[in-house]
Amino acid sequence: MLSNGGGALRPAPVRGTQSFVHTMSECWRRPSLTLLEVGWRWTFGVPFLLITGRQLRQNLPLAPLKEAFDQITIADPLAAGRTLAQILSDSLPALGRAALWMVPLMAVVWIIWSSLGRTLVLKRADPRLVARPWTLMGLQTIRIVALAAIFALWLGGLVVAGQMTVTGPVAQGDDPNFVGYSAIAILATLGLFVLWAAVSWVLSVAPLLAMLRGCGVWASLAAAFRLGPLRGKLVEINLVMGIVKIALLVFALVLSATPLPFESIMTTGFLAWWYIGVTLVYLAASDFFHVARLVGYLNLWRAFENTYSPSPLKYPLAPSS
Repeated sequence: MLSNGGGALRPAPVRGTQSFVHTMSECWRRPSLTLLEVGWRWTFGVPFLLITGRQLRQNLPLAPLKEAFDQITIADPLAAGRTLAQILSDSLPALGRAALWMVPLMAVVWIIWSSLGRTLVLKRADPRLVARPWTLMGLQTIRIVALAAIFALWLGGLVVAGQMTVTGPVAQGDDPNFVGYSAIAILATLGLFVLWAAVSWVLSVAPLLAMLRGCGVWASLAAAFRLGPLRGKLVEINLVMGIVKIALLVFALVLSATPLPFESIMTTGFLAWWYIGVTLVYLAASDFFHVARLVGYLNLWRAFENTYSPSPLKYPLAPSS
């Protein structure tokens, strides 16, 4: 508590990320939270990857693909690009037919499975939360639609950038500007990544509000927009999580490149297992920070309610264990 100069006390401001190290320590001391997160995500992801890999093997010719990647390694990107474009053009009808049944099926399975998994994690973090799996399914559906819109915007931007810097100059007899295309692609990717991190907090906190207050889809979304001073703190946490994701990706790339100087004395099998291990470490770390963000939201809400709210929550949070 702080004095306002007249003897009265006012609440000390609650920073969104000032206790995040404590939050990560709390999650580290409760490994069951991360194990639950890893469990529900990977039990969906492994079958998804197996089915996707099978469809790609059935519908993409492997020999021309190997030829295209060999052309990249011998510094002939134009020939590789033409080969890849031809492969995709020939395989697009078959891939489209597979996507017609695969994408809706996987989306429905993800909505159901992720809602149940997220309910388990939140109930484990705070047993007094109210299970609302149907509400979480509705919120997850909205999140998928919003994320698909972001991806469509990203792909549309890459297509426009390609027309401006590659296909347009080539059609006019000029050299393609690959540097310009790469710069636009990187800036567009980072820009949309930051935009998603800045706005997706609503869809991240709405499931928590649904379980805190026992409300439905639209009521929890409306409550997410009426958080007052807490809104900026949630945006702050979400932006920090975006930075953490970028840092994890850079760390994974560094680890992936670590054995390359010793490639001449390493076997292909060792390199394959190394890359598999790096991928698993990256995914596990990403899941840990997903849990840390949820626990951070819970702790921030608890601190906010205790400091600013004149009335207790309808469903009070249980003490951390």
